[in-house]
Amino acid sequence: MLTLGNFTLFLLFVAAVAWLWHSHGIRERALLAAQRHCKKLDVELLDGNVAFRRIGLQRDNRGRRRIGRVYGFEFTVTGERRQPGTIVMFGAHVGRIELEAHAFEPEAEPSRVVQLDDWRRPPS
Repeated sequence: MLTLGNFTLFLLFVAAVAWLWHSHGIRERALLAAQRHCKKLDVELLDGNVAFRRIGLQRDNRGRRRIGRVYGFEFTVTGERRQPGTIVMFGAHVGRIELEAHAFEPEAEPSRVVQLDDWRRPPS
């Protein structure tokens, strides 16, 4: 026979499973956002994952305090050092993405120096 206590425990179990399922979906969205951000900044996301750090009150873009999930990840610029980054998720929406200060290495462009003698000389 189903008692009120058993029914309450069943509902708590179902709510916990639903929360875990929902959290996994948010983690996947955080991973996609981190991958896009790293690609845009031309850095490499290491290990291809984000890790849950904490849940708590975080400030959103408007300065209001909201409950947010903070995920951590690691990236590299040169392939030599791992550097930390964080992403804050407000529900299924990305709050902010922060990367630790890192060295910027400009792309090596081919030399575009033009010698004035070659430039002024008429074509033959």
